[in-house]
Amino acid sequence: MSNQLNVIDARGNTSCFSDQNIDRLMVMMKERIVPEGSHLFWEGDVSDKLFYVKRGRIKLTKSTDEGKELILYMYQSGDMVGQADPFFSSKHSFTAEVLEESEIGVIDTKDLEVLICQHCDFAIDFMKWMGIHHRLTQTKFRDLMMYGKPGALCSTLIRLGNTYGEKHGDTILIHKKITHTDLSNMIGATRESVNRMLSDLRKKDAVEYENGMIVIKDLEMLQDICHCEMCPNEICRI
Repeated sequence: MSNQLNVIDARGNTSCFSDQNIDRLMVMMKERIVPEGSHLFWEGDVSDKLFYVKRGRIKLTKSTDEGKELILYMYQSGDMVGQADPFFSSKHSFTAEVLEESEIGVIDTKDLEVLICQHCDFAIDFMKWMGIHHRLTQTKFRDLMMYGKPGALCSTLIRLGNTYGEKHGDTILIHKKITHTDLSNMIGATRESVNRMLSDLRKKDAVEYENGMIVIKDLEMLQDICHCEMCPNEICRI
């Protein structure tokens, strides 16, 4: 995880694609306006499309049989969303919920396969995109499993700072309102335990609240708690 904030490329997780290959994707997209509260796909749906976020925010969740929700990813403008299994028929493992009205480019997997077959440079860029996605998944599971709930919470706060942070002197303002329930769903903890951990961090002067938004005051302390490995910001994001 990096000390540098606000350096995630404006194209999000598609920054690994060249301008020419982004243009190739844009040409084949079918544009949709998707209202807040709707879903791009549900867990178990056939995975035959990818979704490019031109504007808006999307969250990917996994639900247990008891109805508990785990937030795995948060996507925004410039991100591509979906289960990337070209040439194979598969089903979505997650549910994609629209958090605010979004402009989405829908990419059919069949069209994607044609691009991969026709343009070797596009195939290489697509492999890079898949690699970034796999590394993001691996580091998130590492954070959740290896350093307990405090480590998972501190890692999540750092990722939120890298994704939505604005640096003000020595502090970082996360300019999206994130509730304690959201945080608990991101790390698989109870809301009460998140309350306690945040209270401890506030007593240590590591975080604070400003108009309902989280302010990171001591980034190094958070990094020490989660044993930060200084991943690049395209990986260290929420």
